Amino acid sequence: MDGDVAVGVKRGSDELNMYGNSPNSMTANGSDSKKQRLDESPPSRVLHIRKLPNEVSETEVIALGLPFGKVTNILMLKGKNQAFLELGTEEAAITMVNYYTAVTPQVRNTPVFIQYSNHKELKTDSALNQRAQAVLQAVSAVQDGSSPSSHQGVLDGAPPPSPVLRIIIDNMFYPVTLDVLQQIFSKFGTVMKIITFTKNNQFQALLQFSDPVNAQQAKLSLDGQNIYNSCCTLRIDFSKLVNLNVKYNNDKSRDYTRPDLPTGDGESTNKDHSLLGTPSGALASYSSGGGYSSSLSLSQGGGAISPLSAAAAAAAAASRVALSGSGVSGVLLASNLNEEMVTPQSLFTLFGVYGDVQRVKILYNKKDSALIQLSDGNQAQLAMSHLNGQKVFGKVMRVTLSKHQTVALPREGLDDQLLTKDFSGSPLHRFKKPGSKNFQNIFPPSATLHLSNIRDGVGEDDLRLLFSNSGGTVKAFKFFQDRKMALIQMSSVEEAIQTLMDLHNYDMGGNHHLKVSFSKSTI
Repeated sequence: MDGDVAVGVKRGSDELNMYGNSPNSMTANGSDSKKQRLDESPPSRVLHIRKLPNEVSETEVIALGLPFGKVTNILMLKGKNQAFLELGTEEAAITMVNYYTAVTPQVRNTPVFIQYSNHKELKTDSALNQRAQAVLQAVSAVQDGSSPSSHQGVLDGAPPPSPVLRIIIDNMFYPVTLDVLQQIFSKFGTVMKIITFTKNNQFQALLQFSDPVNAQQAKLSLDGQNIYNSCCTLRIDFSKLVNLNVKYNNDKSRDYTRPDLPTGDGESTNKDHSLLGTPSGALASYSSGGGYSSSLSLSQGGGAISPLSAAAAAAAAASRVALSGSGVSGVLLASNLNEEMVTPQSLFTLFGVYGDVQRVKILYNKKDSALIQLSDGNQAQLAMSHLNGQKVFGKVMRVTLSKHQTVALPREGLDDQLLTKDFSGSPLHRFKKPGSKNFQNIFPPSATLHLSNIRDGVGEDDLRLLFSNSGGTVKAFKFFQDRKMALIQMSSVEEAIQTLMDLHNYDMGGNHHLKVSFSKSTI
């Protein structure tokens, strides 16, 4: 190590005298040209930050500490490109130093140095430190959930006080995971924490940067962009939160500053949080590579996925979503099926909500398992992410990627039990037509179903009776204005799945076949 002071190391005799009457009277050796004596220093909740870029704001410095706990004081030494930051507890300061030992702290894309101070608390002359204190109070007000309006003037022209972004993904045709989000957004700065959840049947995420400036840059660059061609549109705004509380590191939430966190029991930190509405572990079967390449160079304008080529690489590198399905099996293995009830037709209808099913084969020697072949790997993984762990005919279905590339058809006359069926020519494929509205209406299984193509003259009582006869209990019903579409709410997701399999494409007479899909709405 040369003259640079590493994170967590004290600058012995060069420690600043914080009890001077003016910040300008303080002395510090900000030069790295002199050889410094480096000693291990005891932890302190006061941290000394050096090599800050010119014109850095108090908010940017405070943001370095916010992810680790409450920031209780700050002292800026702008002429020396240094600052002191006091955290609420020594434990928070230790966590912060340990994290920035592994991850180089940056402010405005400039590496800075963080170390423990000799002092156990930060005493500042409030008259000389008014702006910093006002910013601190404003940030604290936001952190505590109260209004910072009385301090808003201080923040004008400064970066936003929150390093946390709220991300909503519209038109989500392909799964979006923690790893995809982390790799996309880390282009703009250090991503510290992410929580994903479903709210109002919409996939959302809270993502915390180490610096609100990075959050601002990410919002400016990514808001309104598509992760993939014509789908997975990012809608981004600033969260009112300035610090996320992550309890578990799993497929729904991650604290990159705390790799020691437990995975939890599959339940996330909030009852509304669920990744694509599926239980924990839904993605486990391919999180480690899924049998195909787990690394990919950034696409250079060839553009299977646009406009964010980084997102394409992130998705592929995370082994979650394939590029155009190339080289990736579109075949799924569904197991733990109710072999008394399941048929190739019912699986075609259910998996067809998420992709165009080409072939279904119930295994001859293991009739509680089936192979389902979709048009490509993207559709297969979308279906897997939504359907793995769902209860179908009373049993929890497991869905994983199959090692098979295709489902073979039996030789003519050999399939006397009708266990294999070819659906490649079916008129019921939802996604054959480019730009179809079906691409925009893909949602997790839910108790509420969307009905369309309802024949004139068919009323609420007719539809309630039809769905009740299918073995379910209708809890609520609502016609749309034109009465060609409606919402119908069953008593459980399992009942909705069963009635969708039974009644999608039901012949209502007069060449009107009922269309059934899962809805994001509730009645």
